[in-house]
Amino acid sequence: MTAVFKREVRSYFLAPLGYVFIGAFMLVTGILFSANSIFGGDSSVASILDSASFIFMLLVPILTMRLFSEERKAKTDQLWLTSPLSITQVVLGKYFAALFVFAVTLVLTAIYPILISIYASIHILEVLVEYLGFFLMGATLISVGTLISTLTENQVVAAVGTFGAILIMWIMDFFASMVNVTIIGINLQDVLAWFSVYTRFDDFMMGILAPAPVIYYLSFTAVCLFLAVRTIDKRRWGEG
Repeated sequence: MTAVFKREVRSYFLAPLGYVFIGAFMLVTGILFSANSIFGGDSSVASILDSASFIFMLLVPILTMRLFSEERKAKTDQLWLTSPLSITQVVLGKYFAALFVFAVTLVLTAIYPILISIYASIHILEVLVEYLGFFLMGATLISVGTLISTLTENQVVAAVGTFGAILIMWIMDFFASMVNVTIIGINLQDVLAWFSVYTRFDDFMMGILAPAPVIYYLSFTAVCLFLAVRTIDKRRWGEG
């Protein structure tokens, strides 16, 4: 897994993708920081991260679209499909590489709370909770992109599919509020609300650290990565 991780991290920075992701995210968060904190007088870090969550939705496909689709198209995936490495090791290695690039980018944004602390008081623990929430949400969305990348050999299709899936999760709350139907004892509203990744994000942005949202994000991520492993495993043995 370590070898896969190192190779993937290196590939992000040998190609423009890693720099595009980091540059775009820092540019947008810099604009948000200027608009909210410098010109708007808002000393809340949460307002920056909350606004940045929508932009992150647009950028996730940049990180994940090539994880599996590129190698599948070039047929180089056969190298690790026939290697002693388990599929789980390959999936985790690639996933953690994308997560690493995201984490590095998030660490760079720590400059904003530092600058805010110069002219306003901030609660360190509250800021840490807000960053934890953003990281967990990002980790979940990256796992969704990882799964979708295993389903196609076309990077554009993987990118569009990832964006579409994340957009649906973004607006799931809206749909849930419009549906109040019970089918065989299951409330459809509750089912739709469960898929709303962003509902749990709100608690973190209020500085609330509760176990339920953390467990939700970790579980959602684990399910997506498990499905990614199963998708590749089926292809490995010629079942799909």
